[in-house]
Amino acid sequence: MEFSIEYIEKLAKVINKHELEEITLEDGDKAVVIKKGGTVVAAPVVQAAEVQPVPVTPAPVAEEKAVEAEAPKKNRTPITSPMVGCFYPAPSPTSAPFVRVGDKVSTGQVVCIIEAMKLMNEIESEASGTIAEICVEEGQSVEYGQVLMYVE
Repeated sequence: MEFSIEYIEKLAKVINKHELEEITLEDGDKAVVIKKGGTVVAAPVVQAAEVQPVPVTPAPVAEEKAVEAEAPKKNRTPITSPMVGCFYPAPSPTSAPFVRVGDKVSTGQVVCIIEAMKLMNEIESEASGTIAEICVEEGQSVEYGQVLMYVE
């Protein structure tokens, strides 16, 4: 599926005219997502897997306390992936990462790259603070909405 620049520009005008945040066009196993203030990204459509119920057994009291200690703190803001792709912490393999745990970041600062369909998409922090945790490894495939890192 290929679209001309003129067609994409018309879609961008539709987004602005109708105050939309994004438009997604799907054709079989491919999709084009156009986001307001973002970039045009072509990505494969991912079909949701059927969820099978799993029986849950109650945990002993001692384990419950350990789980509570590991729960994320309430003052953490997640930075999530806006698309399906491959996570890269740096602009190139030989460059230093955009951020490390403990680094201070501000809103709008680039924190990583998600590669989708050979396009490198810079992901910006949506909050100011300190990087508390990076949840994915370099080269790891990520899903739409997956937490990449937390800002405190």
